[in-house]
Amino acid sequence: MRRPFMDMAAGFADRVDAGRRLAQELLHYREQLPIVLALPRGGVVVGYEVAQALHAPLDVIVARKLGAPGHRELGIGAIAPGGVEVLDTESVRMLGIPQAAIDRVAAEEAAEMERRLRRYRGDRPAPELRGRTVIIVDDGLATGVSARAAVASVRQQSPGRIVLAVPVCAPETADALRREVDDLVCVEMPPNFYAVGLWYDRFDQTTDEEVIELLDRARQALAGEHPDRS
Repeated sequence: MRRPFMDMAAGFADRVDAGRRLAQELLHYREQLPIVLALPRGGVVVGYEVAQALHAPLDVIVARKLGAPGHRELGIGAIAPGGVEVLDTESVRMLGIPQAAIDRVAAEEAAEMERRLRRYRGDRPAPELRGRTVIIVDDGLATGVSARAAVASVRQQSPGRIVLAVPVCAPETADALRREVDDLVCVEMPPNFYAVGLWYDRFDQTTDEEVIELLDRARQALAGEHPDRS
């Protein structure tokens, strides 16, 4: 599917381009010494560019979408660290999904979430968020369920401010999530949204190896600028 004709001039070349454009909308946060938490995998490519522009630390916040049993492509919610579970209660009710089935899916995704956290972070501790400005970054918001879980997880850690920042988002999703964060920054909010990938000329899948490389590069760059913040 191509972009709607009226929006053909909108969008991004790739996630690097999207991250650089998003970073320009966030420069006013630089003086607050924020930390950037990116949603893997694609959000890390965007988040890396934001972190470089803001001279900020980059880490990950891993949220996992919950798929309906037997139809895993159909999202019914998401989980995130700290025992966070966000459900689309209307979808669960309409599909008649019992709690036991949801619990099984959540357990599987929790195991994958922990695997990814270990792979991406290694033995490094999770960053301290209390009192800090936290910028949560993804490559786009469609339903926003994973971002909502990520926000709830970060909120548990008593940050000073939560900013949700994405290159492109569905207007109705932005309206819903704006009430859950201190600031929502979106470069493009097309009325004919359809899907995140349509707003990128290149939207290749990001690998675990790319995520780890970008996290390592971000730490090395920050250590060179601010040894006490690495």
